[in-house]
Amino acid sequence: MSRILILSVVSLSVAGAALAQGAGDYPPDAEPGSCYARVLIPETYEIQTEQVLDQPEHTEARVIPATYETVVERVLVKEQAMTYQVVPPVYQVETEQLLVVPEQTETVIIPAEYETFTEQVLVRPAYVTWKPGTGLYGRAQGGGDNVTLATGEVLCRVEVPAQYDTVTRTRLKSPERVETRVIPARYRTIERQVLQQPARVVEEILPAEYEEVEVQRLVVPEQQETIVVPATYKTIEKRTVTGGGTVEWREVLCDSNATPGKIAEVQRALASKGYAVQADGVFGPGTLKAMEDWQEKNGLPLGYLTISTVESLGVSPD
Repeated sequence: MSRILILSVVSLSVAGAALAQGAGDYPPDAEPGSCYARVLIPETYEIQTEQVLDQPEHTEARVIPATYETVVERVLVKEQAMTYQVVPPVYQVETEQLLVVPEQTETVIIPAEYETFTEQVLVRPAYVTWKPGTGLYGRAQGGGDNVTLATGEVLCRVEVPAQYDTVTRTRLKSPERVETRVIPARYRTIERQVLQQPARVVEEILPAEYEEVEVQRLVVPEQQETIVVPATYKTIEKRTVTGGGTVEWREVLCDSNATPGKIAEVQRALASKGYAVQADGVFGPGTLKAMEDWQEKNGLPLGYLTISTVESLGVSPD
């Protein structure tokens, strides 16, 4: 009777194991005594550069001022006259306005005004990915409803928000304009003596008198020319996900295939990398934090003590 009972229990155990193995996705070619966990493979990115407009093309006006030359003109200030020894001549003084500097125009350029504004540029779109939950080394062991009884695996489907970059740009607020003003001409008052009554009795010739006056004469008139200032651009970077972000089976160390001595080896390796970890053989929060930092810096799957993590630290997994 007891032999029949033992055979029945063995038969039920084999049937239950066969049913469990056929119920889900398991790691291929797993050897007895090994442990596996489904881990999140870190994403890889491709950085692309893009040229964006910084300052638009615009024109600038340049004024080439007029050129003048200074010349000396001989101006008649007193006419030739006849005089006499007895009765001197009589003159009347008249004034005359002599142009010294002609009327000029002056062009003033009022520069264009610009203003800066910021704009949000999409650097990485939002996406949905898997994140590991708790279980195995580095995660709290529990028997809640969220833990798969067959593997101890917990995965969370999360949405990673889009990433934006703030770009500062410049735009035209008011265009450049040109204003012209008139500089009035300058004159010099010249007094001239005009003969009113000639001398009598004895004639005497009085020669004419002249005065030399400096005046400015226009040589080349003012000119304007327009210069085209080309647009300027700035370079921004965009990151595009090229791979990773998937969940794969990876061999890990767990309480079934790792001893406290092996955990202590891992802790000593982390300490040699600069982490403040005590080699006590207990995988606590400090060891977890150091391991995840090492995995993130080396592009390794996060959250579990995978064989690839152990080997990257120079520790044999056996």
